[in-house]
Amino acid sequence: MSLAYFYIFLFLLAAGAPIVFALMIGPGLSVLLDGEGQYLRALTARLYNGMDSFPLLAVPFFILAGELMNSGGITAAIVRFCQTLVGHVRGGLAHVNVLSSMLFSGISGSAVADASAIGKMLIPEMEKAGYKRDFAAGVTSAAAVMGPIIPPSGLMILYGFVMNVSVGALFAGGIVPGLLIAGGLMAMTSLLARRYGLPQAAAKATWRERADAFRGAGLALLAPVILLGGILSGIFTATESAAIAALYGLVVALFVTRTLKAADLPRVFTTVAVQSGVILMLVGAAVMFAWLITVSGFAAATASQLTGLTDNVYLLLFLVNLFLFVVGMFLDAGPAILILGPILGPIFAAMGVDPVHFAVVMCVNLSIGLATPPMGLVLFVTSSVSGEPVEKIALAMAPYLVVLVGVLFLITYVPALTLAAPRAFGLL
Repeated sequence: MSLAYFYIFLFLLAAGAPIVFALMIGPGLSVLLDGEGQYLRALTARLYNGMDSFPLLAVPFFILAGELMNSGGITAAIVRFCQTLVGHVRGGLAHVNVLSSMLFSGISGSAVADASAIGKMLIPEMEKAGYKRDFAAGVTSAAAVMGPIIPPSGLMILYGFVMNVSVGALFAGGIVPGLLIAGGLMAMTSLLARRYGLPQAAAKATWRERADAFRGAGLALLAPVILLGGILSGIFTATESAAIAALYGLVVALFVTRTLKAADLPRVFTTVAVQSGVILMLVGAAVMFAWLITVSGFAAATASQLTGLTDNVYLLLFLVNLFLFVVGMFLDAGPAILILGPILGPIFAAMGVDPVHFAVVMCVNLSIGLATPPMGLVLFVTSSVSGEPVEKIALAMAPYLVVLVGVLFLITYVPALTLAAPRAFGLL
């Protein structure tokens, strides 16, 4: 079988075709051109089976949970709580931005949701407090990278499904890298605050004010505790936890905060259905494409070429990180995971790299790509929210990008940072 499907895919991608259509048209047209129409039935079966999966039910449920909790005033409660903790220090609102994104990541699992929810609330507030708008958007973009890293993570669910890796182990493996990113971004903010004299947002909150804010954010903070506690303790699976999260968000929004009415539910469900449909169609198309990559021998040839470059696993990890970083600049993280995971994962597993470790490294790398030009989706979201051009936001984010890349290589070469938590919970 020729590699025509791969060249057709690249051509359609370069021509601006939606990636889901490029993934489906490439293989379909290729087998017809090669005179191997007997593969068409196998391709359609792979397309359907790629979507017909119980573990993938976690994706729409987590999206629904995020929509419901955001409608329930969760974002505002998290921001208020973070302001009482760090709002008084120099550069306080930038610290609040990072801390809020970290906590919101434990609910949304999405960089785009993080950037949109936190950005709409904090970018205008930061500008009023004296921050430059491009800097506020840059902090928001960098902090949103934590969305797919700190569990629950939609990106890790996709990787676990495609590569048959424990989603619970991946979730646990993302905890320490997520915390390292948050700590690194706040450390960089402190350096920038001293160098550029960033404003001090508010007076130091009293412990009583912090306690009141904590009670207000309690419902939001309880959600990731329930989800992660249930998954890591083995009480329920990632899919079941997603359903529980959606139910929790529904109860909170309808009956506790009462910020959502029954009449609003059709709008919320429709939004989630559209988002989920796009993702599941993409997964099915990617599974079909990945199967053809294997059958055509492309995966084996790529593995041979990569291992032929060097037998030093550390150097190969460095080269693959550079490759994924460039890929992330042009391709969304989800499709990149679905296409490249089946090619790269087995190569490093054969070289003795733990599958969970490599999965987390790949997810972190491609998540950083969401906030890098020219095609970083997070940059476009924050540009839309702030009104600043993408290039100005990317320039303002540059110091934070150094932190993100530093954490990436730290977790690449210190596997214990990603594997300690899964081992502690008995998931490895």
